Amino acid sequence: MLLENKVAVIYGAGGPIGGAVARAFAREGARVFLAGRTQARLDAVADEIRSKGGVAQTAVVDALDEQAVNAYVDAIVRQTGAIDISFNLISYGDVQQPLTEISLDDFLQPIMSAMRSHFLTARAAVRHMIPRGSGVILAFGGDGPQTLPGLGGFKIALDAIEGLRQQWACELGRYGIRVVTLKTGGVPESIPDSFAEKDEIAAGIQKSTLLGRAATLADVGNVAAFVASDLARTLTSTYVNISSGALVD
Repeated sequence: MLLENKVAVIYGAGGPIGGAVARAFAREGARVFLAGRTQARLDAVADEIRSKGGVAQTAVVDALDEQAVNAYVDAIVRQTGAIDISFNLISYGDVQQPLTEISLDDFLQPIMSAMRSHFLTARAAVRHMIPRGSGVILAFGGDGPQTLPGLGGFKIALDAIEGLRQQWACELGRYGIRVVTLKTGGVPESIPDSFAEKDEIAAGIQKSTLLGRAATLADVGNVAAFVASDLARTLTSTYVNISSGALVD
């Protein structure tokens, strides 16, 4: 079991990708703490994990609230004695419009949400990781040279996350703490069924890949578990590309 006896906190754990990561971490032996905004969604993931013998606890936490994040992480450490993995998978509330049409507030929304939440969740965790000399901070999304028209501030938010990831890795490496981003180029399964253009978007994601298939939710969870494990102990200040070639490095 790759993550046996590890303690992992996952923000946005009620979403499709967060849930997939939580299930994979628990399957590999981690004790998972699931944070998000909707208790019912968190409970659904936790119940599934427990039904398979895993250990999961839930909490409604606003990842943009400094006091709430610090208190949540401190409480986990008081309970378990440590935090080994922190993975931020929250959504950013982005409005996707051309830059010539989008309002300033809508443009800044995903950038500010991404920076605030990733900074706060990482800082809360590393304060406890530093004395132990180990830990893993994970992010999701990634940047790259490719973009599309009409994304508003969303792609720029992903670029900013990578800049923050590099800065954290630079400052935390001497404490044995790794910082890694996973990027996929899109996960069709994560698109809500209620979204009118789901099939069109999913087909576009798959068509853009070199392998003829897009990453699945299970793929994301499996790779995340590996990256969070000691088998990936040499990976830091980098990203792991699981886009099936949709994002060419």
